[in-house]
Amino acid sequence: MTQQIYEKYVDFKNYQTPVLSAKHIQQFNFDFWIPSDCSSLDTVLELGCGTGQFLNYLKHKNVQEFLGIDQDPNLQEFIPKEVANNFKTQKIEEFLKEKSWQKHFSKIVLFDVLEHFSYSEGENLLKAIKPLLTDNGKIILKTPNMSSPWGGQYQFGDLTHLAPYTPSSMRQLAIVAGYQVTNIHPQMSGSPIRRITDPIIHKILSKLLMTPPEIWTANFITILEKQD
Repeated sequence: MTQQIYEKYVDFKNYQTPVLSAKHIQQFNFDFWIPSDCSSLDTVLELGCGTGQFLNYLKHKNVQEFLGIDQDPNLQEFIPKEVANNFKTQKIEEFLKEKSWQKHFSKIVLFDVLEHFSYSEGENLLKAIKPLLTDNGKIILKTPNMSSPWGGQYQFGDLTHLAPYTPSSMRQLAIVAGYQVTNIHPQMSGSPIRRITDPIIHKILSKLLMTPPEIWTANFITILEKQD
């Protein structure tokens, strides 16, 4: 069943060459650049890069060395031409077997990727990534937030999603895989007004409810570092 779903994934996703607008740049700044302390000198790997919008963002930020991997060959024609040389069609497990990448990347990004794997597969993936990280490297994850009332629309809106996460279960997975969580924070999206009003509303709701979620937003960002 899962294989059949992936075979039709191009029809479901309706791929298009992405546009990188000012709002997208601001979102990636909040999701990635600022919390990971990134600079143009970092070497960045994105696993499951999709149509390459984040790769285009890295070029915009003058990152000198970056690479995106995705297993879907249909994506090749949609990758922005500016970053076509920074994209590889390859299964993640095949890429991870290449010894030349060991201790090469200071940042590894998985946006909307980890939920496509089972818990055991996610653990194995994080363990397999570890040799690719530099000594002070960081992994940046974005996943649906199943502790949020609004997380289900992201988690269950795609039949290829297997493992749901909350901030608590993400910390548990990190421990099992040999990482420490250095930061977990909400993914704030939307207009500037919503970025102001949403936290206010969430704070009010947290005071009214007996068991409010740790993070209210539909998705959350996690920063991992290798455990000593």
